Amino acid sequence: MPNNDNLIVEIGPGLGDLTEKLLQKNSLVAYEIDEDLCKILKDKFNNLELVCGDVLDSWQTGRLREEKYNLIANLPYYVATNIILKALNDENCENILVLIQKEVAQKFSAECGDKIYGGLSIIAHSVAEVEIKFDIPPTAFNPAPKVMSSVILFKKHKQKYDENYAKFLKIAFSQPRKTLLKNLSQRYDKEIIKKIFNKLNIKENIRPHQVSNELFYEVFSELKGENKNDNTTNRNKNSRK
Repeated sequence: MPNNDNLIVEIGPGLGDLTEKLLQKNSLVAYEIDEDLCKILKDKFNNLELVCGDVLDSWQTGRLREEKYNLIANLPYYVATNIILKALNDENCENILVLIQKEVAQKFSAECGDKIYGGLSIIAHSVAEVEIKFDIPPTAFNPAPKVMSSVILFKKHKQKYDENYAKFLKIAFSQPRKTLLKNLSQRYDKEIIKKIFNKLNIKENIRPHQVSNELFYEVFSELKGENKNDNTTNRNKNSRK
C-alpha cells in the first residue's frame, strides 16, 4: 500500500490478525458484517473504530467516507467485483489493496489483446494503475478454497469513472466472441456505428478484446455526439409542429 497519511479502511477484519498490524500504521476503520466477529473485535481492540453491518449499506451515497482513504481487504469472492467497482467510483478512495480470486484479478488487470480483456479491465485502467502483486495458493487457507487467490493493487490516478461509459462497455462486451459492430448494433443504429468506425479507421470485423481503452472512449464519445444531434433534431421537429 502506498505510504501516506490516509485513513485505512479494512473490510472484513475477521478475528483481527491483519487489523492489529494496520493499527500500528495509520488510523483505521473496520467494517464487519458478522455479529459474532464484531463482539470479538470489540473485546480485542479498544482503539478501533468498528462499523458492524454490510459495508455496501454504508456506500449508498457513492462515498464510503468523507475523508481520503486507502482500502484494504480479504474480500469474499461473491462480492469482490461489486466492492472494487464501488471503491473505483468513490472519489475519496485513493488506493485499493485486496485479496481476491485470481481469475477476477486477471480480468481487472488484463491488457488489450488478452482474451479475458473486457469491461472490468477498461474501467480499472481508466482510473488506476493496476498490478497483481502475488498469488496465494489454496493451501494457505483453512478451509482451502478450490481456486488460486491473488493480491491486487489499484493506485488511482482519477477520482472516478464515467458510469455511462461503463454501461456502454457492458453492451460492447455483451457477447465477447461476436464482433464489436454486432454487439453495439443491439443498442445503437448500425449505420451510425459503421460511419463512426470508418471515421476512426476501425475494421468492421474487429472483436471487443482487440480495441484499446482509448479507442473505445472515442467510439463512445462519437455516439454521444450522434445522440445529442438526434435529440436536437427531434426538439426542432417538435417545435415546428
